[in-house]
Amino acid sequence: MPSRAVLAVRKKLSQALPSFMLGGSAVAEQDAATSDAEAASFAALTHKLSYLDAADIKRVREAYKFADEAHLGQFRASGEPYITHPIAVAGLCADWKLDAQAIMAALMHDAMEDCGIGKAELIERFGAPTADLVDGLTKLDKLQFSTREESQAESFRKMLLAMARDVRVILVKLADRLHNMRTIDAMLPVKRERIARETIEIYAPIAHRLGLNETYRQLQELSFQQLRPWRHAALSKAVLRARGNRRDIVERVQRDVVKAFKEAKLAVQVSGREKTIFSIYNKMDEKRLSFAQVSDIFGFRIVVNTLPECYLALGVLHQLYKPVPGRFKDYIAIPKANGYQSLHTTLVSPLGTSVEFQIRTAPMHMVAEKGIAAHWMYKTRGSADAQNIGAMWLQSLLDIQDETRDSAEFLEHVKIDLFPDSVYVFTPKSKILALPKGATPVDFAYAIHSDVGDHCIAAKINGEPAPLRTALRSGDAIEIVTAPGARPNPAWLNFVRTGRARSRIRHYLKNMEAEESLQLGQKLLAQAIRAEGLSLPAGDETSAGADGALWQALLRWSGTKKRDELLTEIGLGKKIPTIVAKRMAALLAERGARPDALTLTMGRYGADDGAPSQGTVVIDGSEGATVQLAECCRPVPGDSIVGYLGRGEGLMVHTGECSTAKRLFGRDSEPWITVEWSEAPQRSFETAVTVLVHNGKGVLAQIATAVSGAEADIVHIDMGDERATETTELRLLLAVRDRLHLADTLRALKRSPSVLRVARVKP
Repeated sequence: MPSRAVLAVRKKLSQALPSFMLGGSAVAEQDAATSDAEAASFAALTHKLSYLDAADIKRVREAYKFADEAHLGQFRASGEPYITHPIAVAGLCADWKLDAQAIMAALMHDAMEDCGIGKAELIERFGAPTADLVDGLTKLDKLQFSTREESQAESFRKMLLAMARDVRVILVKLADRLHNMRTIDAMLPVKRERIARETIEIYAPIAHRLGLNETYRQLQELSFQQLRPWRHAALSKAVLRARGNRRDIVERVQRDVVKAFKEAKLAVQVSGREKTIFSIYNKMDEKRLSFAQVSDIFGFRIVVNTLPECYLALGVLHQLYKPVPGRFKDYIAIPKANGYQSLHTTLVSPLGTSVEFQIRTAPMHMVAEKGIAAHWMYKTRGSADAQNIGAMWLQSLLDIQDETRDSAEFLEHVKIDLFPDSVYVFTPKSKILALPKGATPVDFAYAIHSDVGDHCIAAKINGEPAPLRTALRSGDAIEIVTAPGARPNPAWLNFVRTGRARSRIRHYLKNMEAEESLQLGQKLLAQAIRAEGLSLPAGDETSAGADGALWQALLRWSGTKKRDELLTEIGLGKKIPTIVAKRMAALLAERGARPDALTLTMGRYGADDGAPSQGTVVIDGSEGATVQLAECCRPVPGDSIVGYLGRGEGLMVHTGECSTAKRLFGRDSEPWITVEWSEAPQRSFETAVTVLVHNGKGVLAQIATAVSGAEADIVHIDMGDERATETTELRLLLAVRDRLHLADTLRALKRSPSVLRVARVKP
């Protein structure tokens, strides 16, 4: 029935560029305008819902009335009644043949956010499934965040997790974003740019990942038009000119192709397609081409009836025109990660120009254009594949969520996983796996299973050992070597490409750091409270009696919620143990506790878990990420050392002579604690030395022989960027057991005939 939503659409159909081809950017614009016009009234929406039964249409009408009343008096930036937007979004969802619940959610997607409607009311009126969809689409603007970026990241996180549970959430959201981009001209320039950038960075890649290529292209094109208006206008004019100049070529090719298939008695549908303005710009930018050098602006799509006919059609085309070597891709045998299937081949036309052809069946074409939405559109043989599109990625969102609690970090991992380009590699059992371009064996290991990634130590590519940082190529067969005691290496974060691998590595490192920080914090607080002549109370905030009350009071004072959280912050250097100990001593004094003279006097010689007390931490080389040796001075056993509790950095160990340490001590003497070497270090330690040598044949071999003879190792060697002269200064990073071993190594180097001078590097 007509409503107040019936309005003239702002976009005039005449503004859309005419096009001689189906699927071109001009037709996309024309379709967008037509879609907006049709969606301007609920009557037109009802016409689109003919695939639903009468009961479902009645429920949709009720949702429309509810949304219409909720948005009464609200207007869009263009001046139109706000309800025109939900109707348009519902119309786009109806084009995808989504079910009644999704159409209802599309009509009410802004009701909770803009109209103060509660989820309970929606559940009561329309049922829990529809209310869950609307809730998944609702941003978190009502919560307080410190920055706009934090609010945006948390909203994305909520939407993507709702999408992982029910993919209809993202389909409605993409329809919402597509209509907003079509009507974005009414907004302020700053807001237009922000929304367009958000669309091209997040929403367009999501549409591509889920196989909605038609939506993906439109979102890219509309965003590009806002972000680069001058370039878009210039390229649009160039495409119009090229369309006229090449009309004869295209028409001739089309006639030849239709004739060839007719002679081969193969029933096909031949349609033209045109690259979008954005894809032309991207190709020009990436390959540094001029517009005239972009040869495949126009192409053809061949739709056949059966899969074998795809390959028959390929043979017909290759008989007609010569194929360009290296430009054939079989995405039917090896589909893209988003489910896309097609044969791509580039042929040389009679006039010498390159023309690309895409060959696919009707179900493949549907999945190629509509992606995961094709599952709702038609119940064909392709629907099962369409239903599974993006399933692995949606599951990886849940995996990343389990390991990532920070919203911005979660969004970072998701962005990493939205790479449109993929490589296709084989497992040892010949299963095909799609990974982002630039992925490494470590990404492959985590794609197989988290445990395989966690315990990965080496990889074989095509049967040959290869470094873990090697970039994989399509067709590689990968085998991962694991070991039970192996653990993720922080250095992997420098080269992994998938969000799943990155989040899993960070999750492990954070857990390891938190555990080590907890142990260090407990040791430091026990030592600091012993310096006050008292003992650390047993139990925690949940304990009964005086000890539990004491911990609760201390936690309220420190602003932490749990004992372990407080100890972890002490271990990370975020809280100073002596200050916490003094507060604890004051709380104990209020309860009548008094310093014990024996503990105060003898505390230095007491033990806490086998380590000396009274502010002393023992360094034996087995410490993890929480205790680090400073790279400015690189201490080794035998050096005098001091410990600095940097804020959030854990314990940093410097030599007593380190100028950096002295400067930090001059600023603040509070975070410094006593550290000492263990009598039995458990590993070798790295330190830097400089060696001045005469240039000559075999100098590096002499240096390596001298170091090896002293039973030390060269971890890294640096010769600088300057051209070699008569003498050269080498900078070596040596692994030695202790200070005496370093002295022996330096003496061995001095005895080498090529060495003029050798010294340890000091800051």
